[in-house]
Amino acid sequence: MAVGLQALPVLHPISGIRLGVTAAGIRKSQRRDLVVIENAPGTVVAASFTKNRFCAAPVTVAREHLAKT
Repeated sequence: MAVGLQALPVLHPISGIRLGVTAAGIRKSQRRDLVVIENAPGTVVAASFTKNRFCAAPVTVAREHLAKT
């Protein structure tokens, strides 16, 4: 966890969005390191990306997917 970052006391449900987490062994054993997000049909979402030329692969993939919509 980031320094000074505190867990939310309550995570309220959001209509049209389902979340799931699991320990997939990607980073450390027995640590929840994978999240799956399902958006119901018709769900509207927004994104904000870094302007840095050097960004992580997930940012690049998300930008490419967004450009196709």
